[in-house]
Amino acid sequence: MIRLRGAFTAMITPMKEDGSIDYDGYRKLLHFQMEEGIDGLVPLGTTGETPTLDEDEEQRIIDVVMEEVRAFEKERGVKVPVVLGAGSNNTRDAVRYTERAKKAGADAALVVTPYYNKPSSEGIFRHFEAVSRVGIPILVYNIAGRTGKNIDTPTLSRIADLPNIAGVKEASGSISQMTDVIATIKSKHPDFAVLSGDDAMTLPLLASGGDGVVSVVSNAAPALVSEMVRAALAGDYEAARKIHYRLLPFFKAAFIDGNPTSIKYAMRVKGLPSGSVRLPLVDVHDEAKKIIEEALSACGLRK
Repeated sequence: MIRLRGAFTAMITPMKEDGSIDYDGYRKLLHFQMEEGIDGLVPLGTTGETPTLDEDEEQRIIDVVMEEVRAFEKERGVKVPVVLGAGSNNTRDAVRYTERAKKAGADAALVVTPYYNKPSSEGIFRHFEAVSRVGIPILVYNIAGRTGKNIDTPTLSRIADLPNIAGVKEASGSISQMTDVIATIKSKHPDFAVLSGDDAMTLPLLASGGDGVVSVVSNAAPALVSEMVRAALAGDYEAARKIHYRLLPFFKAAFIDGNPTSIKYAMRVKGLPSGSVRLPLVDVHDEAKKIIEEALSACGLRK
């Protein structure tokens, strides 16, 4: 099973002025990420505005991603893992989306905790048991702030014992829980990936034995985020800290008025394809724009 390690970008979905998807812009973003040395790509997640995409749009994004990534891999002789979003609060749909990811040739599927209906710990376990049977590596996505349910360590430990569970994107916001996951699960499953789902907590997690990050900030700064993660994984914490503190203003600004609204505005400032967002999301307010612009300048990321 694939080992997920390094910096993975939670891809935005660029839009045109009329709100349709900018597929040419998406191709440009994929090449920008890969040329800048990102370790992997995560399309069709929260940052990609998947809740407001229809299935035809999702399929076309999948086709674009797999075409561009596999061509790049062949040309450069490198591997760029693709982790396709496949989450739903309906287990049957989550299984179907995971099957779609497998059929597309993705390297793994990102499956979020079922949201809104707030299942019990047993229900969460059975949800992941069902998707694990599809036969593609699964990255569990724990983000209680969006789902309303935290996957506690005992439940995640049961899930990690299932076949095809590759790791967790940990966005609980608790470094204590993250380190508990590392201590409890990696002792049994050394290749179980513990990836930060919060850019600002990436370095603390790596210092505690984590494996990387699924990053929002790397949409705009893939080279720097990748460099920070690689330095930390190599044990060069002095170099990793230097980049962490350089990016710290942007770690904050990239979420100042929600996600992906803030990062999409930052990308517009940098001249990267991004566009607006779809309702019910709205563009960032004027004060947030100023904070984002100042953070980009402070980090040396302004175009």
